[in-house]
Amino acid sequence: MRAQTVPSHLPELEIAKALSEQRILLAFQPIVGAGDRVAFHEALLRLRLPCGQLLAPGQFLLGLRDPTLRRALDIRALSLGIAELNAHPGLRLSVNVDPDSLHNPVFHRELDMQLRTAPETAERLILELTERAPLPPLPVFARRRDRWREMGLSLALDDFGAGCTSFRHLRDWRFDILKIDGSFSRNVHSDPDNQALMRALCGLAQHFEAFTVAEAVESSAEARWLTACGLDACQGYHLGRPTVDPAWRPSEPAIASG
Repeated sequence: MRAQTVPSHLPELEIAKALSEQRILLAFQPIVGAGDRVAFHEALLRLRLPCGQLLAPGQFLLGLRDPTLRRALDIRALSLGIAELNAHPGLRLSVNVDPDSLHNPVFHRELDMQLRTAPETAERLILELTERAPLPPLPVFARRRDRWREMGLSLALDDFGAGCTSFRHLRDWRFDILKIDGSFSRNVHSDPDNQALMRALCGLAQHFEAFTVAEAVESSAEARWLTACGLDACQGYHLGRPTVDPAWRPSEPAIASG
């Protein structure tokens, strides 16, 4: 059956309705390290249409401007991710957070409440911030960041090399995980420019003792080159597609989610 055609973004009222009707869910994609060992999974937002079709963030978030609704989506993702961690003690997850949410006391209260309710999950939770939006000023945020770290929570920077983060932010924030933007993984085994850029970004990450992940790895040739270069792990369709029914749930066969 042909999938329903979907516009490049949904009206905000439709997103809010999906949120209230519990049609916002998570898909999980593995981040795979040496020896095909899964280091952790990234939890990715999905919106289920009334017809059952699943939308990825690029299909419903691009036109979203309402900061309250964005924050509500972040809180929903956080709640779902922590519930998954509570249900599966061997699991480690990264949950995407809009940097704007880090400015907001409502998000902070929700995160603190969730971690107080299940403090043992903090060591298996990673907050993943995109580099495509400005980070909050560190002097304002440092105490909260340090408190989260004391609880065991990790911070990851997504899309490293593609956006707003300056070297000063890299030095000051001290991210635990740096996920190198997928544009540098593309044909890296045969593209000298991407090889030079990937080596430089990987070298920076290693200097700051960050765990390195190459994003958007789509072939075994790319994965082999990246591993030989010293990347700690890779993520991409070659290693595993996102799924809303992961293998650790002993129910129905896994369903891929684009």
